[in-house]
Amino acid sequence: MKVYKFGGASVKDANGVKNLVHVLNTVGYKDTLVVISAMGKTTNALEDVIKNYFQKDPAFQSSIQEVKKYHNSILLDLFEDDSHEIFEKVDGLFNELKGFFDRNKSPDYNYVYDQTISYGELLSTTIVSAYLNQVGLANTWLDVREMIKTDNYYRRANVDWELTGNLIREKVNPNVLNITQGFLGSDPNNFTTTLGREGSDYTAAIIAYCLNGESVTIWKDVPGVLNADPRYFENAQQLNKISYTEAIELAFYGASVIHPKTLQPLQGKEIPLLVRSFLKPTDPGTTVGRGIGLEPEVPCFIVKKNQILISLSSLDFSYIVEENISEIFRHLSTYKMKVDVIQNSAISFSVCVDDIYNNIDQLLQHLKAKFKVSCTKDVALYTIRHYSDAAIKQMESDKEVLLKQLTQQTVQMVTK
Repeated sequence: MKVYKFGGASVKDANGVKNLVHVLNTVGYKDTLVVISAMGKTTNALEDVIKNYFQKDPAFQSSIQEVKKYHNSILLDLFEDDSHEIFEKVDGLFNELKGFFDRNKSPDYNYVYDQTISYGELLSTTIVSAYLNQVGLANTWLDVREMIKTDNYYRRANVDWELTGNLIREKVNPNVLNITQGFLGSDPNNFTTTLGREGSDYTAAIIAYCLNGESVTIWKDVPGVLNADPRYFENAQQLNKISYTEAIELAFYGASVIHPKTLQPLQGKEIPLLVRSFLKPTDPGTTVGRGIGLEPEVPCFIVKKNQILISLSSLDFSYIVEENISEIFRHLSTYKMKVDVIQNSAISFSVCVDDIYNNIDQLLQHLKAKFKVSCTKDVALYTIRHYSDAAIKQMESDKEVLLKQLTQQTVQMVTK
């Protein structure tokens, strides 16, 4: 079975949905499961809804209405008959969302986030499935929350692989076209969970792993995996082939084309990952597989914005030893900091983190009890894989370098 994943950019409007049909008709959809993200910027719009809800902002109701208006405009472009049952289904989903807010008693932001944000994927797949049926591509709509089971670590849930595998094999008919959501799962109490931002790629990999899939194809608005994000770097080049190991390294350092968790299950069963353009579906794109190296061999540039650099030293000029480092990492774990780079000397320790959960102030308060602490916010972390002297020089140009670290294959620098 083949697994295709279409992101939000591919279904951002009616033309995008129609193009998805074109892609399926061009490359084939026999024995295929399609994973679809929320349409366009719906996830961001729903995050505004959540913010307004917690802030008791008068714009709360209108922000929901904006999301509904956006989806209704796509419906009107796709379905000529406004009495089509899809309009009632979409209304029903928005009524469910409003009902959740009316009933909710939980003050837990992360719980509310997952229950709310999931409606983006539920809406997109409901609309796309109905349109595919209308144009003759018969399909089965599946609720991924009934297949991917997780713990209750909201916003970054961990998969129960054994239970998930059994449910996927039970519910997916490999002989038909299946449509399901990316990004979502559910916990033991059947509350919705999410797998982390960009988790739809991971969803595709989970399903392929559990079904011993033939391949996973991620359809994007770029021709394949590039050696740099063209939004931040000029003259980005396409990588034709990448090994699993190299792709995992790139993902770990923050390459945005492939989700960090996506590659491990695929590597375990040597399932090829293809990254191709939904704008040019006949082009070969990039293949990620076992032992196929990096082609062409060029430096790969990665940047992560909005990072925080924390520098620590002991209050009495004593060494920063294992006991201190253990305590530092305990606090980093407690406050759910994503650590991107560390550097230490005899009496100092620096760490660049991504404050996903907005816990930096609490973390600093605890660290200051034992260490001298300085904190620089809004820094950028640049990584170059397979660097050259020229690449490093290019990266350092016109930047204030706060931290720099080189290994045999990789250079990282934190800049202001």
